[in-house]
Amino acid sequence: MGNYRSTVVPVADLSSDDIGRMAGLYLANYEASSVALFTGDLAEKDEAILLYRGDELVGFTTLLVYAAPLPERAARIVYSGDTIVRPADWGQQELAFAWLRRIGEIKAQAPDLPLYWLLLVKGHRTFKYLSVFSKSFHPHWACERPDLKALAEQLARARFGAHFRADRGIVAFPQSRGQLVAAIATPSPEECSKPGTRFFLDKNPDYRSGHELVCLCELDQSNMKPLAARIFAGAFKQALAA
Repeated sequence: MGNYRSTVVPVADLSSDDIGRMAGLYLANYEASSVALFTGDLAEKDEAILLYRGDELVGFTTLLVYAAPLPERAARIVYSGDTIVRPADWGQQELAFAWLRRIGEIKAQAPDLPLYWLLLVKGHRTFKYLSVFSKSFHPHWACERPDLKALAEQLARARFGAHFRADRGIVAFPQSRGQLVAAIATPSPEECSKPGTRFFLDKNPDYRSGHELVCLCELDQSNMKPLAARIFAGAFKQALAA
């Protein structure tokens, strides 16, 4: 469905035109945000993965890699920032595959350290990717992971302070820092029939006000679904051999 390609770009190397197109795409799909909020979030990230259809930017995701600020364990964290794909381009897999390849490369930088994906989820479609990629994660509707729950709470407190509400597992800023427009955020009846969607809506009922569900997943081949594991492992091995 179209000629898609992706590229990984350090945030410091993004041109003003790149940032302008990213902001335009983001603000077309998110409300209660602004160019200033978007660029502020972007400036805190290391990299952007840009998705093109032909020469047109139609999606992106951003990420930050950092050492877990926890004295009792050595680990690395991939923290996902703003992510959007133009609705007309839903269904393509290039951005997801590009993200998995990049994660494999990041894992190869420190193969002996655990790598975790910290993700704040603003909508049910983003939450779905956790189950597409991985076997287990926190929170999950059918599989509790107390170890991931405890780590997620530690990371969220360290990063978001009083904005993290441990009783609900969400980050709630005094004023929304961006929420999906209603046409995208509202699940269809078919989507509402799926356990993951129902679980997300139950865990984060105020997502339409910008509340974000704190999620954590270990990024390891053993915790990945078969297709994701193959893409991740291929990039990992190639990076180690380079």
